[in-house]
Amino acid sequence: MTEATDSTDSDTLPLQEPRLWRDGQWTARVIKNEEDDGWAVEMTRHGDPEPALVGPWTMGRDKKNPKPLDGPAFSTLVKTAAEVIRRHEQQLHATLNKSVTVTAQGDRRIRVALSIVPDEDNPSATLTAYDDADDSELASVNASPAFRLTATSASAWIESGYARPR
Repeated sequence: MTEATDSTDSDTLPLQEPRLWRDGQWTARVIKNEEDDGWAVEMTRHGDPEPALVGPWTMGRDKKNPKPLDGPAFSTLVKTAAEVIRRHEQQLHATLNKSVTVTAQGDRRIRVALSIVPDEDNPSATLTAYDDADDSELASVNASPAFRLTATSASAWIESGYARPR
């Protein structure tokens, strides 16, 4: 049996239960910890295929069942999960966007940037040179996403007259 989903899906309506809390953007679900006899909590941002955060959850007073979710715990979990996503996005941006500044052509400072567009079928990259003094673009060419941007490779590209790297 398949359920239809849309923007009014009941999976996004606010909910506050002992093991399931949901607001307009996040769902916290207390689950059995597969690693041991304890409990875990997973935080999933609505629309994301996987949880942004999975961590241990406190046992209740009976040492058998999980402690119920509450407002302060949910708020803390939302902040923590959002921070995990932010850090992941920063790491991805840093991986896909690199730059190096070199001195070339008579003491001229030139910043060379490599921007990679990840695509399963057709990844691409752009190599761009900027005048470090006024940030004006000097040249831009397509490059291999595997191009390794270093001070040496940037200088060699500038010295080649900004020819497309092989």
